[in-house]
Amino acid sequence: MAKRLFRNPQAILGLALILIVLLAALLSPLLAPHDPNATDLTKRYLAPCPEYPLGADELGRCELSRLLYGARASLGISFPVLLILAVLGLFLGALGACCGRVPDQILTFVCDTFISFPQLVIAIAVIGILGTGVRSVILAIVVAMWAWFARMVRSYAALEMGKDYILAARLSGCGTGKLILLHLIPNILPQFLVYLSTGVASSILMVSGFAFLGLGLPPETAEWGGMLSSARGMIYTHPEMLVYPGVCILIAAAGFNLFGEALRDVLEGEG
Repeated sequence: MAKRLFRNPQAILGLALILIVLLAALLSPLLAPHDPNATDLTKRYLAPCPEYPLGADELGRCELSRLLYGARASLGISFPVLLILAVLGLFLGALGACCGRVPDQILTFVCDTFISFPQLVIAIAVIGILGTGVRSVILAIVVAMWAWFARMVRSYAALEMGKDYILAARLSGCGTGKLILLHLIPNILPQFLVYLSTGVASSILMVSGFAFLGLGLPPETAEWGGMLSSARGMIYTHPEMLVYPGVCILIAAAGFNLFGEALRDVLEGEG
């Protein structure tokens, strides 16, 4: 599979974009020319120059430094969110498919109820109750998205439950827990990873959307959505302040989506 994946131009492009974003996040303390939160009003709206390669914002903060640290903020929230969603989705979805008709119907009903509401509305309601902050944002995204992951895993698991290896495992005396951990999850994991990779893009967009609406991290935090929100009033005077974080969000989302779709195509080709 790996050979086919790396022969796919879409996968290579997606992986390249992902690596760019990951390196920016990991190496931001080394790559950033300035402290992202250091203000200097004498450099307000400074044009690009060797010292400030992308210029400075309305408070004289280095735009490049804030973009680099913004990658750390966005991914630093998105990855824990996806880890929690992966565990919840795999456990609940597989459990619903394995434990009989009634638990499956209950899980389906609850998931359908959550899915019927827009994710952003659910997340805003959670943040409205808990307040802003990193923990609130993570919990809000998990509450908004868990049903989609659980429902997807449940559909994968339901298909696997009718196969011969599951019947053989049951006849050999395999319990529900062992069946899920040793047989079901390993066989649905490749398909789930495809969905998970596209979920990273959704999480990044949601984090940025919260910051844009003023519901995410504190305003002074270097985060792409927050930078977009701060630049709204400069669309006519300094449009580049909107373009820079917008391009970063586009690169991150496109990278994970392209790689996930390429992985799906490879898996379907092998199937």
